[in-house]
Amino acid sequence: MKTRHVSLNTCHAMLAGLLLILLPSLLQAAHPAPPKKEYYSILVYHLKDAEQEARMDAYLKNALMPALHKAGAANVGVFKPIGNDTAADRRVYVFFPGNSAEQLLQMPSTLLQNSTYVAAAKDFIDAAWDKPTYVRQETIILQAFPGMPKMALPRLTGAKSERVYELRSYESPTDKLYRNKVDMFNKGDEVGIFKRLGFNAVFYAEVLSGSRMPNLMYMTTFDNKASRDEHWKAFSADEQWKMLLAQPQYAHNMTRAEIIFLQPAEYSDI
Repeated sequence: MKTRHVSLNTCHAMLAGLLLILLPSLLQAAHPAPPKKEYYSILVYHLKDAEQEARMDAYLKNALMPALHKAGAANVGVFKPIGNDTAADRRVYVFFPGNSAEQLLQMPSTLLQNSTYVAAAKDFIDAAWDKPTYVRQETIILQAFPGMPKMALPRLTGAKSERVYELRSYESPTDKLYRNKVDMFNKGDEVGIFKRLGFNAVFYAEVLSGSRMPNLMYMTTFDNKASRDEHWKAFSADEQWKMLLAQPQYAHNMTRAEIIFLQPAEYSDI
């Protein structure tokens, strides 16, 4: 009876072939692809009085939010500026994520294919020309920063009625300086500073389409106004932030900041 022996060269060849097959998987495991960045839509409804606000609340709670959930947006935020009830220009902000800018831009037509939505949104869709549900609507499309590619639900314990959600908008004088400001958040790790100091951010994102360009926006959240002030005091005194701010390559990369203090609607997911 003859015994077959596999030569050493043959073994090496077999091992080399096996490595070639496994190498892509090994490299992927060692260097996983970065998570895919989310896209966001912020709808801003401008209202003239309490009647429009009540109609808008009914539409958002009973029609839009359930339809967005069905379309894949697990968490939909509805926010109103603090002191909204006494403002001449009442506003409601609606925030929801998506997988692409195209998906968000197509959302109005997608919603109209949902018969349940169409029935629930009748007052909104079929509003008379002289009795509309809102005065004006804005749509802002955003893409998440690499430093926070997915939105997060805030970890807050305070009463919802006392919470302060801070929406910040930063505009830059040129596209080049805008990219510099975005890099400051990501490569400079401004996002990491906020995270370390417990700012409970919902998102950080670039504005891809909106009335103010070039522009980035982000939202941080707090249990109450006192907590908000304490967090920003700690941020201003933070040594890492002071070092980042002092770097000359980040000078003059912003010309205008808008800060809007919001409270979540009672029915908001966020």
